[in-house]
Amino acid sequence: MDTKLPIPRAVLVGIQTPEVDDVAHHASLEELGRLVKTLGYEVVGTVSQRREGTGAASVLGSGKLTELAALTGGTGVVGSMAPPPRSNARQRFEDPEDTTPTAKPEADLVRRPEFVIVDHELSPSQIRNLERATGAQVLDRTGVIVEIFHRHANTREAKLQVEMARLKYVAPRLRESSFGGGRQQGPGAGETTLDLDRRKIRDRLAELKEQLDAVQRDSDQRRAARRDQLRVALVGYTNAGKSSLMRALTGSQVLVEDKLFATLDTTVRILQPETRPRVLISDTVGFIKQLPHDLVASFRSTLAEALQASLLLFVVDASDPTYEAQLEVSRKVLHEIGADAVPSRLVLNKMDRVDVERRAVLIGKHPEAILLSAHLPTDVSALRATIIAFFEAEMVEDVLVIPYAKQGLIGEVYESARVLSENYDEAGRVLKVRGLPAAISRLQRSLASP
Repeated sequence: MDTKLPIPRAVLVGIQTPEVDDVAHHASLEELGRLVKTLGYEVVGTVSQRREGTGAASVLGSGKLTELAALTGGTGVVGSMAPPPRSNARQRFEDPEDTTPTAKPEADLVRRPEFVIVDHELSPSQIRNLERATGAQVLDRTGVIVEIFHRHANTREAKLQVEMARLKYVAPRLRESSFGGGRQQGPGAGETTLDLDRRKIRDRLAELKEQLDAVQRDSDQRRAARRDQLRVALVGYTNAGKSSLMRALTGSQVLVEDKLFATLDTTVRILQPETRPRVLISDTVGFIKQLPHDLVASFRSTLAEALQASLLLFVVDASDPTYEAQLEVSRKVLHEIGADAVPSRLVLNKMDRVDVERRAVLIGKHPEAILLSAHLPTDVSALRATIIAFFEAEMVEDVLVIPYAKQGLIGEVYESARVLSENYDEAGRVLKVRGLPAAISRLQRSLASP
């Protein structure tokens, strides 16, 4: 017997405000559809409306609300959640013993969408009103993103960060149940069920913060150990091809999937073929329009890789007609964490999907950009050469004398700099090296210490 659960169905809802043109509105709804599919839901319909804003109590106008309710099987009316009062006279005319099943219309036998997904952030009251009118569960764009992060987090740090963001999203949206929402008995007496739930969330958030602080201290120590190394961070919009580029540059088996937010955890690998000193490549979480602020704040650790990198590569899907808006979103998020001061290069990826005419337009708009396809070895080799040339321009040459009593530091020297020549004299081993000024200064301090 097949016990597989049916795929949840969803209807998308979009509001086009005056400042949003048709192309941007269509692209936003298309992106929302991909987010919903990433959740494992099936999109079975779309309802869209032009409105002055998204502040209306039910988001949609009455006509569009009726259209949406027809898809979900709702009433289309924002009514009270409480059951209708029954008068004594009405009870006398109703026959409680009549249990004859009523035949359902054929249209009701079709499985209706269980979810309504709105392409905007909604207030708790707007969510409740839409649920009353449609009879379906309502999620806004933020709720979908938070749920995807919740499902895809793998490391302990990411799981803690996502749970915190999820609880912060859920807390203001809690409401009293229609059943049993009275006062509690025993410990915490005097609290309603809602009060108790909110207190539990506050306690859990405090516990999560304490655990996350401990995990992040370990992450900070690992980053501190890499502070003098050559570091490149791949940043950009979700599904721009960062993980594919990471795999091509480092030969690592990082996850590569054609879906949004396939990568949530920071991955650090060595540039291949390996150089001296080594170059570290970091793949970071992708950005997206209307990325919830709590998720930006909670992913401090993965974004810190961008903040502490020597070079940022802004990876953009050049085949996407809205790539400029996506690039702007990425830059805005990095500005929020102060990473916009880090040197950067624009990488227009997926050029194998771009025709000759569009390629010429892109070159005209972005003459300094690196154009490539992560699937073409020649393009990846050219990018590798660009990365190496960037660091070479920052390097200086110096001479280190390693006393015979400190030969144990030789491995650290080879790890942190490129050894150009090696000789011996009465003082010890004499190495001519090339590396970053900060790395060479650190080595000199280590050699000078008792």
